[in-house]
Formats: sequence, structure tokens, C-alpha cells
Amino acid sequence: MSGTSRYILRRLIQNILLLFVITVLSFAFMRLAPGGPESFIGADDPKMSPDLRSRIRAEYGLDDPIPVQYWNWLSHVLQGDFGRSFIDQRPVLDKIAERLPATITLNLATIFVGLFGIPIGILAAVKRGGLFDRFMAIFNSLGNSVPHWWLGLIILIFIAAPTGLLPLGGMYTIGKENDIMDRLWHLLLPATIAALGDWITLSRYLRSSILEVIRLDYIRTARAKGMNERVVLWRHAFRNALIPIVPFFVFSIAGLISGAVIYENTFSWPGIGRMAVQAAFQRDYPVVMALTIIGSFLTITGLIIVDIIYTLVDPRVKYT
Repeated sequence: MSGTSRYILRRLIQNILLLFVITVLSFAFMRLAPGGPESFIGADDPKMSPDLRSRIRAEYGLDDPIPVQYWNWLSHVLQGDFGRSFIDQRPVLDKIAERLPATITLNLATIFVGLFGIPIGILAAVKRGGLFDRFMAIFNSLGNSVPHWWLGLIILIFIAAPTGLLPLGGMYTIGKENDIMDRLWHLLLPATIAALGDWITLSRYLRSSILEVIRLDYIRTARAKGMNERVVLWRHAFRNALIPIVPFFVFSIAGLISGAVIYENTFSWPGIGRMAVQAAFQRDYPVVMALTIIGSFLTITGLIIVDIIYTLVDPRVKYT
């Protein structure tokens, strides 16, 4: 077994243990938090008859010790069953699957818009010290100085609402569910605001990375051989400059839930991020637990993928 294979296997074992710890802590916090499941289903109501209270607690397994409750919950999760929502008694995974396409659509659009940071970073590096480079430095500083969700609210209040140029929320206009242009119109503002941070990060990191790479010996050698500057930039410098920003693309997948929470609520986007906030306010603990575990799994998986991709794009990286 190679060093990389041993490293990946070791990481898998470590992350399985980490995920187990996350499930234990999350379950304990949900069960011990004030206003827990008993409060929501009415099992702690002093006006409720003892027989009815006992039947409700038995139905939800609340009479069992917390370790037993955790084991029962975990055994169902390992079989792909996250239980049923307290709100409407629907299977949790069905509710998540129903909202997932909206979140995936927003995330893919966000990644696409964020990719515009690549040519901006390249141009800023090539034109270092020029007018464009200085303009982008000011723009990036201003963009990082305000919360992006707040900027989205300002645009909704002072531009979208008075002028009607942009929708105030949702995925589509009622009655135009199958109109692709209407959906793109609704997607424009949330995707742009959500991608602003990625756009700034990509352009800044890529600019710095290219400026560092073009100072290396092999770039000077390529230029000394009379190679075309465009070939030097794109074939040699750009490929190696991309290595430090590899995690950006992977963590976009890992942030499928966590990153969607803010922007889906800001723009009333009906995805799983908005559902997570609603479930937390409604104390719908099966939904909250499912989203917590799925988000943790995506993040841990993303970390492993980053390590694997690094070995593919940079042969100098070796694991032991």
C-alpha cells in the first residue's frame, strides 16, 4: 500500500470517529436543551392526563435513558432513516429531498458567478500596479468590509422594491413556474450576492499566486528561451497558480447547507438552508439533526477530497 493510500485510510478512520463524536454531541444537545421534544409534543403539559403523557413519551422513546435513545436513533440513521418531522409527520429525508434541488441550483449558480474571479485575478496580476489592479484592490476591500447578506438586503430595500427591476424573493413568479428566463431573473441577485465573497477570494488568491509563480526559475527560463508571453502565462504559470485555490471548489460542495442558510433566508429562497432555520425555530429536532449530520458529513468528505486532489494536481505533494 502506497503512502497516499495509507494516509487516506488513516484519515477515513479518523473522520468516522469524528463524525461519531459529532452525532453524540448533537444528539445530547438536542435532548438536553430547554424546550426539548417533550415540550413540543406536549408531554410536559401539567394539564395532560398521566396516561396520555405516558403513551406520548413511550411513542417517542422519551422514557428511555439518553444513551438508549441515542442508540435507537443511530441505528435508524445507519439504515437511512432520520425519523419523521414533528411538524407534519413526514419523513425527514423526503422533506430534505424536496428542498434539495433549490439549494443545488443556487449553489451551482453561485459557483459559476464566483468563477469570474479567476480572469479578474489573472488580469490584476498581469496589470500589477495599474489602474485595474488598484480599482480591484479598492473593490475587494469594500466588498470585505460589509456583510454580504446585509448588502443584499440594502439592494432589495432601496433598488428592487422601489424599481421592480429585481424580484424581492422566491424562485419564480407565481404562474410562471416553467419560464426559464423568469427563474434566471429570480436567481440573478441571490447568486451574485452569495458569490461575492468567492469572487473576491478567488481574485485575490489567484493574483497573489500568479505573482509568486512568475518569479520562479522555470518561468524565467521559459521567457529566456523566447517563448510567447501568453504561452508562459497560461501553460506554465496559470496551472501551478491554481493549486492553492483547489480547496475553494471542494468547500463549495461542503458548504451546501451552511452557506445556503444565510442567503436563502435573505432572499426567501425555498431550499434546505431556509428549512434549517425554520426547523430550529419550530424545534423540529429530527430535521435539525438530519441537516447537522449531513452538513458535517459533507464537510469531512470535502476535506478528504482536497487531500486527494492535491496529490493529483501537484506531484510534489506526498503523504506518508
